[in-house]
Amino acid sequence: MQILFEDNHLIAINKPHGQLVQADEGGELSLLDEVKAMIKDRDQKPGNVFVGLLHRLDRPVGGVVLFAKTSKGASRLSDQFRRHTIDKVYWAMVEGRPGKTAGEVIQWLVKDEASNIVTAYDHELAGSQRAELSYRVIEESGGKTLIEVRPKTGRPHQIRVAMSSLDCPIVGDLKYGAKIKLNHDIALFARSLAFDHPISKERITVTAEPTLEIFREIG
Repeated sequence: MQILFEDNHLIAINKPHGQLVQADEGGELSLLDEVKAMIKDRDQKPGNVFVGLLHRLDRPVGGVVLFAKTSKGASRLSDQFRRHTIDKVYWAMVEGRPGKTAGEVIQWLVKDEASNIVTAYDHELAGSQRAELSYRVIEESGGKTLIEVRPKTGRPHQIRVAMSSLDCPIVGDLKYGAKIKLNHDIALFARSLAFDHPISKERITVTAEPTLEIFREIG
């Protein structure tokens, strides 16, 4: 487990691609379970350990995940997530390249819960959610492009659908049109989170390095 930041109120982990953030009905050990067990064992804490889940990453996505270690920290940080005052930066390795080197994508998303597939529209529909992000090309080589993405909303599969709609699906994301397979992972990485510390109010940025080998092909 790679700890990126920790104090009495928070802990940030570099989540491996392929790991669940929170356990589902399958009973598989999740990142949340591992963090609780690690803190309990390391700090020799009796009884239950409080670890607050603040946000999630899709299973095939890696990168920064922030947890709260106190209820006060959880409440204040959850409020920042709700108000969209937390700055998120993702890296996406895509097939091909977008038509523009930088731009914005605004879409209305509808999720099919049965298939777990999100469809994007260029206009609002009943039950749709507005999704907005900006992107810029960092570097390209060998038919792939490394893109920095800054989501302004937090919708399911938002970045994955946006890249697909730009005709440059994320490497490994077969669900949204990719041709290159990466086992069950996709080349999308939560590069950094910037937030106000719930107690000190200091602006903190937590940054992680990608673990998938494909990110080393460019740069």
